[in-house]
Amino acid sequence: MLQIIHDAGWPIWLLIATSVIGLALIIERFLALRTRYVTPSGSLEHAMSLVQNTAPLPSALEKLAGSSPAGRVLAEVIAVREHDMAYRVAAIEDVGKDVAWRLNRYVPTLATIAVISPLLGLFGTVVGMIEIFASYTPAGGDPAQLARGISVALYNTGFGILIAVPALIFHRYFKARVEHFLHHIEHQASTLDRLLQQHPGRSA
Repeated sequence: MLQIIHDAGWPIWLLIATSVIGLALIIERFLALRTRYVTPSGSLEHAMSLVQNTAPLPSALEKLAGSSPAGRVLAEVIAVREHDMAYRVAAIEDVGKDVAWRLNRYVPTLATIAVISPLLGLFGTVVGMIEIFASYTPAGGDPAQLARGISVALYNTGFGILIAVPALIFHRYFKARVEHFLHHIEHQASTLDRLLQQHPGRSA
C-alpha cells in the first residue's frame, strides 16, 4: 500500500483525505440513522398515554421531545393541540423542517465527495501527464520518469473513481432512508393530531 501511495505521487494525498472524510461521514450516518434512535417503536402510543388522563407536564413533553426526532415532532403536536388549525400546522411544520435538516446532515456532503473525487483523480492524471511530457528532452526520454508519470496518472484516476462510486451509493441510500423516516414521522404526527382533535376531552 505504501508503495502504491508512493507511485501515485503527491496528488493521491488529496484523494486519501477525501476518502477518510467520506468514510467518517458514512459511519456517522449509519449510527445516527438507526430506527431505534429516529423512530423508536411505541412513540405514538407513548405520546397518546401522556394525554389520556391529564394534561402532560412540561417536563414530560421535554422528555418526549428529547427521546428521538419522532418524539420531538409528537411533543410539538401535543404542545399546540389547543390552538387553531393554521397555527398547529405552522408550528408542526417548523419543527418538522428542523428535524429533516438534522436527519439530512452530512448527506449532501457525500454527494459532493462523489462529484469531486473523479475531479481530484483527473487532477492527478494531469500532474502525471505533465511529468510524462517533462521526461522528454531533445536527447530522448527518461524511461524512469516516463513510467513515474504514467503511474501517477493511472493511480489517481483509479482512486478517484474508487472513492466516488461508494460515496454516491451511500448518498442515495441515506437520502432514501431519511425520506422513509420523514414519511413515517409525518404519518405519526398526522395521526396523533387527528386523535387529539377528535377527542379533545382527553387533552383537557
